[in-house]
Amino acid sequence: MTSKYHAFSTLPRQTRNKLLLVALLYLAEGLPFGFIYIALPVYLRTQGVDLVRIGLLSLAGLAWTLKPLWAPLVDRYGRKYHWMLAALFGLWATVSLLAGINPQSAFYLPLVLLMAFFSATLDIAVDGYTIELLDEEELGPGNGVRVSAYRVALIVSGGGLVAVSQLWGFKPTFWALGLGFIILATAIFLWPSCKRPSPKQGTSLLTAYVEPWRDLLSRPYIWAVIPFVLLFKLPDAMMGPMIYPFWVDRGFSRAEIGLISGSLGTIFSIWGSLLGGWLTKLLGLSKALWTLGAAQALSNLGYAYAALPHRGHLAVYLASVTESFTGGLGTAAFLAFLMRLCRKEMSASQYALLATLFSFSRTLAGALSGFGAERWGYATFFFYTFLLAFPAFFLLPWVLKSLQSQTKTVTISPNPSKNRQGGEN
Repeated sequence: MTSKYHAFSTLPRQTRNKLLLVALLYLAEGLPFGFIYIALPVYLRTQGVDLVRIGLLSLAGLAWTLKPLWAPLVDRYGRKYHWMLAALFGLWATVSLLAGINPQSAFYLPLVLLMAFFSATLDIAVDGYTIELLDEEELGPGNGVRVSAYRVALIVSGGGLVAVSQLWGFKPTFWALGLGFIILATAIFLWPSCKRPSPKQGTSLLTAYVEPWRDLLSRPYIWAVIPFVLLFKLPDAMMGPMIYPFWVDRGFSRAEIGLISGSLGTIFSIWGSLLGGWLTKLLGLSKALWTLGAAQALSNLGYAYAALPHRGHLAVYLASVTESFTGGLGTAAFLAFLMRLCRKEMSASQYALLATLFSFSRTLAGALSGFGAERWGYATFFFYTFLLAFPAFFLLPWVLKSLQSQTKTVTISPNPSKNRQGGEN
């Protein structure tokens, strides 16, 4: 911890201020997600809501999937902090209403979906603003900080809120979360750099929707970039849903699962994200994608080994913390890569598009994971997830050539067709 603090303190003051702001923004971004997917199902079940209606909460995920439908509006109209404030006040209103109305009410699910819409809008604005805020050399540390802050928010609004509800009751904790949204909105409003104007395309609304796609598709080696976005995190996405069932089938207690794979896993993931951010800055994005991506992939072999017959609990513990730590390393580099692809004047739109691509592959891989584990058994299945890393590394040379064709800054012209990138970073 001392060395990390020293590394932070040696950064320029302006960069430190930016990273503190990034932490604040991603703390705000993570709170509603943890609430909807962790705390709310627990609350509804304690109130006697049937499993079918609880399952329908998964429809909230559509808000994050469909972000590209309104992300261009965030780029084109107002400043990013206007959208952040509106979304945070919307989150305060919806969580307060969810605390106040009967969970059996027909209005409950629509309110959850509305909360998810405000959360997705906050994601769009925060992601776009962060791309505008950070310089290229700050992307590594910035993404380490953002991943860590987001995970802390998930703990606070998910398991943390459930734990506190044991003392306070659920409704007071809901109101406390709503107050947290108001406090965050106030902090964003008072933070001077949040009010910086966003780069504007100066185009029609139709062009604002079309140009982000057209710009991405016109990039050199885009035929490699898009599959790479889909594939880089595929091994983790395929293995992830089977980890908890594996622990259960190996006879681990719920306490062990919660402590080692849940709590310690989250802590090691945060450490990995922070270290991954600094290594991305130190090594450069190209080397970071190779080295941190390799570490991320190799950790799957740890679970393959731990799943072999007669392997003890220690092997599983080590596989868990290693996978969490290296997953944080790889995520920091990958998110820096996604941000690097986005132009500042269409940051919200392009990042929403790329995040949707990434989310699609993650969802599909997760849905298929059970078939693989059922057919081959855990050890063989985990080994095969390691092999899934090779296609992304095969594409990486062309992906890096695409990055090399981009400049650090883009000159913004009223004519979007003139906003092209050239040269090397």
